[in-house]
Amino acid sequence: MTPSATALLATLPDVRRAVRRLARLHGLPAEQRARLTLSVALVARRETEAGRGVRLTAEVGPHREAGPGVLTVTLDAGLARERAVPVRLPLSAETVADGRTVWRLPLTADPDRPAVVDGADGEGDEEAAEEELRAVLDRADSLAADHRRLTHELDETNSGVLALYVELEERDEQLRSAHGRILRELEDALRPPPLTVPGLELAVHYAPADTHAPTGGDLYDWFTLPDGTVHITVVDALGHGVRSTRDALNVTHAVRTLALEGHPPATLVERAGEIVSGVDAETMATVLLARLDPATGHLSLANGSHPPALLVRRDGTTEYLEVRGRGVGFPLPGSEGTLTVGLAPGDLVLLYTDGLTESRRDPVEGEARLVTAAVEHRERPIEEVPGAVADAMHTVVLHPDDTLALAMRLPLKGG
Repeated sequence: MTPSATALLATLPDVRRAVRRLARLHGLPAEQRARLTLSVALVARRETEAGRGVRLTAEVGPHREAGPGVLTVTLDAGLARERAVPVRLPLSAETVADGRTVWRLPLTADPDRPAVVDGADGEGDEEAAEEELRAVLDRADSLAADHRRLTHELDETNSGVLALYVELEERDEQLRSAHGRILRELEDALRPPPLTVPGLELAVHYAPADTHAPTGGDLYDWFTLPDGTVHITVVDALGHGVRSTRDALNVTHAVRTLALEGHPPATLVERAGEIVSGVDAETMATVLLARLDPATGHLSLANGSHPPALLVRRDGTTEYLEVRGRGVGFPLPGSEGTLTVGLAPGDLVLLYTDGLTESRRDPVEGEARLVTAAVEHRERPIEEVPGAVADAMHTVVLHPDDTLALAMRLPLKGG
């Protein structure tokens, strides 16, 4: 290690000149020179402004790795009393045990060149300061240019990512729509064709809980029996999606087969439960059955855990047609009997699933609102009645669910 060079410096300008000359003698780059000069001045400022000098020592020693060596600059600025170095120095330093501040800088110049500190010689100091300032400004300009370039690249990247995100969202929406459309077509194919019966008006409305997944467990079936009576089945299978559609379809097929074999409504729920449990023991579904003779207006109802039908007379009086029973998959499934009522021309009957009355999570309140909606819309064309009632019921939806509403009405004479 070369002998150390030491200088006692009284003023801050002396400190700056000494550090700058020292840095130039050892070939430090201009920017590193500027950082070292400013760092040493910041540490020395308190002592010099108080009229107390500081001691600056420099020595060059070999580096542990290959290279010319290391320049060690030590400043004794009276910090031993406080053991503190100003924070955020432009060039990092360390404080040794006695309070001195030390900077260690790898050298690129010849380490054998003399390292002499002469605070009295200011020759070339102004030019050196200008060189350092240019280096710092060049560095700042370079960083600003890099920042602008990176900001531009980031903006372009963000724009690209946003465009890609929008494109993916559009494609996802297209796929969901296509998926929903295919499922809707399949579900529509499972529903019975429109039924035209002299002396009877029929219409149905169905809406899935999710428009992109229109399959569900709400299903209906209607057909004319050999004796001229009309049979209607409304089923609500547990759950949503394709599985619940399959379960509902199994129930409606079982009921249709039994009804066409001549089984009366009172036994259909129980017998259908036996058949379906043999196919899938996990199927659970509520069932409402209606058997109407359009010629006489006699309506018979059987029920398996399903919401009751609503009768709206022509004069606006209403009645829920309650029949007790347990659905398919429930313990001891079957209707506890049948309820028979007589319909007159203009009378309307609504069959529905619980998605119509429980959209606000309160079935009692829903049944009260259903009465109001049905009375209000009872005289509309039959094809409009189910949808109008559903719209009135779903002004607020807190509990989305598949919804089925089926309306039948005896037409007025001459209507």
